[in-house]
Amino acid sequence: MFYELTVVQFSKALNNLNAILDKGAAYAEAKKFDVSVLLNSRLAPDQFNLIRQVQIACDTAKLGVARLTGKVESAPVHADTETTLPELKARIQAVLDYLAGFKPEDFAGAAERHISQPRWEGKYLTGTEFAIQHAIPNIYFHVTTAYAILRHNGVDVGKKDYLGSMPYKS
Repeated sequence: MFYELTVVQFSKALNNLNAILDKGAAYAEAKKFDVSVLLNSRLAPDQFNLIRQVQIACDTAKLGVARLTGKVESAPVHADTETTLPELKARIQAVLDYLAGFKPEDFAGAAERHISQPRWEGKYLTGTEFAIQHAIPNIYFHVTTAYAILRHNGVDVGKKDYLGSMPYKS
């Protein structure tokens, strides 16, 4: 299930993020203000702005999957220099393209893999712990915060925009 919990869900979250960014751009255009106002908005003075929320959501998706599959060196590198909506959307697309290259079998051994990051000072989590306690909550935190920044600024987004399409059956 690691593939479904990460590649499938992270891709959905990033596609939904792309869609709400489009709504933000349309809102800025309709209200006749520069979309950079939204991109540089934040909910609190000590919180990252919308640009950084998107960057971190992308990093969480690509590096989470790369770490779980043991393919960290294959992850695209981004310099965090995006300042415009087209640049952010290109970054999201690059991560979506990267994620599309994974298959369920790439996650063989992921549950037991020892996963660390430089800021963890030599500590690690198992793949299961990393996915459930770090990567999955982290991407949703940053996508939710991006959503909240847009909503707080008047963009007409709702729960359906956040959740995206559902695979309903009848």
